[in-house]
Amino acid sequence: MARAGITPDRLTAAAADLADEVGFESVTLSALARHFGVKDASLYSHVRNLQELRTRVALLAGAEMIDRIAVAVAGRAGKDALAAFAGAYREYALERPGRYAATQIRIDQALVADSPGLRRTAEITYGMLRAYGLEEPDLTDAVRLLRSTFHGYCALEASGGFGAPRDVQKSWKRAIDALHVLLQNWPREDSEEEESEDK
Repeated sequence: MARAGITPDRLTAAAADLADEVGFESVTLSALARHFGVKDASLYSHVRNLQELRTRVALLAGAEMIDRIAVAVAGRAGKDALAAFAGAYREYALERPGRYAATQIRIDQALVADSPGLRRTAEITYGMLRAYGLEEPDLTDAVRLLRSTFHGYCALEASGGFGAPRDVQKSWKRAIDALHVLLQNWPREDSEEEESEDK
């Protein structure tokens, strides 16, 4: 591949593909330089360092993932939206493991604010949860619960961590059912504070 053909976007896409092949943590500028048939130093005119490249992959993957989720949840609400959201999340995590791993890194908040993909992620996620009647700070707590549940399940499934004979798809469906019931009966923080003050 000709050196003249390298752009930041092409470099990011190549890094994302490499992440799916060898793992996100194994992506290096040296490996990408070999892919493009250039010397390592040539890539520094396109990205400042490996951290910037990994951030770019994270933003790319986050946008891809929310595009899938948006299509899945369109026109749905309540449990249907939750199941569609969760299904698209899990599908992406299992099909694109390196890209998905990139979405878990911490990104500078200034970059988050400038990223249409990450803003859209927040809008769709919070919008789905508002249908359950949640408001802050319960919204943020619920987002953290869903993310940790989805991520934990996908990570264990991808690594073969579920050893019981029970079908993982059936367990996944039951987990979504349980989350739906929990979200319908979310323990409001204000109520807890009032009970504490009454005691």
